[in-house]
Amino acid sequence: MVENWEKLQVYTRDMKLQLKPLLLGVAVVAITCMTIIALILTLVHRQSAELSYSTQYGMVFDAGSSHTALFLYQWPGNKENDTGIVSQTLTCDVKGDGISSYVANPSGAGQSLRECLDIATATVPASQYSKTPVYLGATAGMRLLSLQNKTQSEEILKEVTKTMQSYPFDFRGARIITGMEEGAYGWITINYLLEGFIKYAFDGKWIHPKAGTILGALDLGGASTQISFIPKDPVKDPQLAFDLQLYSYRYKLYSHSYLCYGKDQALRKLQAYLQNTSRPSSTVDNPCYHKGYNLTLKLGDIYESPCVVKPTPYDPLVQITFLGTGDSALCTSLIEKVVDVTNCSLYPDCGFNGVYQPPVNGEFFAFSAYFYTFDFLGLAPRASLFHVFSTIASYCNKTWETLVTEYPKVKEKYLRDYCFSANYIMVILLKGYKFESNWDKISFQKQVADTDIGWTLGYMLNLTNMIPSDRPLVVTGVQNSQWAAEVFFIVFILFLSLIILGILCVWGPTS
Repeated sequence: MVENWEKLQVYTRDMKLQLKPLLLGVAVVAITCMTIIALILTLVHRQSAELSYSTQYGMVFDAGSSHTALFLYQWPGNKENDTGIVSQTLTCDVKGDGISSYVANPSGAGQSLRECLDIATATVPASQYSKTPVYLGATAGMRLLSLQNKTQSEEILKEVTKTMQSYPFDFRGARIITGMEEGAYGWITINYLLEGFIKYAFDGKWIHPKAGTILGALDLGGASTQISFIPKDPVKDPQLAFDLQLYSYRYKLYSHSYLCYGKDQALRKLQAYLQNTSRPSSTVDNPCYHKGYNLTLKLGDIYESPCVVKPTPYDPLVQITFLGTGDSALCTSLIEKVVDVTNCSLYPDCGFNGVYQPPVNGEFFAFSAYFYTFDFLGLAPRASLFHVFSTIASYCNKTWETLVTEYPKVKEKYLRDYCFSANYIMVILLKGYKFESNWDKISFQKQVADTDIGWTLGYMLNLTNMIPSDRPLVVTGVQNSQWAAEVFFIVFILFLSLIILGILCVWGPTS
């Protein structure tokens, strides 16, 4: 019996010795195959993806003749053909009048910007401060001040610069922009918002619309008015041609700014005309004011502007009283004496005051004071000429007592000036820019796509051409199912390796 047991042990040991290399070989082959499969799964079907670009920011102060406003914009860092896809983030109205009113207190012009700059500081991420360009563009109010006293205008801009440089942003300058720039950038804003330059397609790509409509721009401020559009024929006067490149496309634009022909300066021109033709009387009828409304001014209030010619002799302290007569037709007739709509040697290629202008072409957006005036009168965004004329006449012919009763919350200055502004708009649009046969092509608007129409967005779009794009961050990954398979095979290989180690320990030389 003992002998048989010993023979069985010898047989079992011999079998183990024979099976050991076989099992080890099978295990090694299995581990090798599993390792190869895991490596293949790890290397193939890799997918690369770009992480979202960081958001870039930029801000522009619009320092107009009557007030200043801050516009904060943002765009993805990748851009499109070197131009950003810009959207408006917030606006902030600076308290007080325009910076040109700080002649006696230049430092106050800079201090007035701090509240809006503080709001922008709280909005922009701290990591983006040094990459966020900030710019101030002063328009017609500062242009006029520069004509009167260049030293005073430079001192105001110096104080504005000092304040803006005290913030952690990328200061790009504070300067007086030209009227042509103001008109051209307003034109860019309108056509960008209406997707005339670029639009988002269904396939998720930005494309240049082949049938995109490019609109003209009409801007009316307090001290100047601008017209910008693409004419059918090339612009004959190179000084009025503005070349732009946006999203890799070039545009040849006609743009002109009429300094001294904003609504406020035009009203001064009318007051000066009435005072000159009524001298030496201290009272004069004004058909652009409502019956029952009287306004007394010092001559200095009228003539202390480079837009009007001072009479001789001239005493700025002498007073004159304008008596409202509420006559819309006579108001229009007087405005035509202030705005020269007949003296044009280049006819029919002219605007007003003898300025060259090719015939208007295409659809137009009228904004700023155009919109505010017509919106108050219920004429925005469009109305027939007959309805416009009858509405303006009806408003102008109301007595001042009636108006105050109907509009108790509207400030006196606005309420009294709407009659003049409306008639002035009709004169420059119909007789000046020659929209008689194209009236239905004008739309009076304030915003498009929740974004204010003005020159600031157009400027920021143009500025993004000079801001480098972010470099894309690329990550590589796999689908969830593939990742699960990789994990399974790797875990299985580790498990099999542990089994082999166990077998080697059990079947070692001492077994």
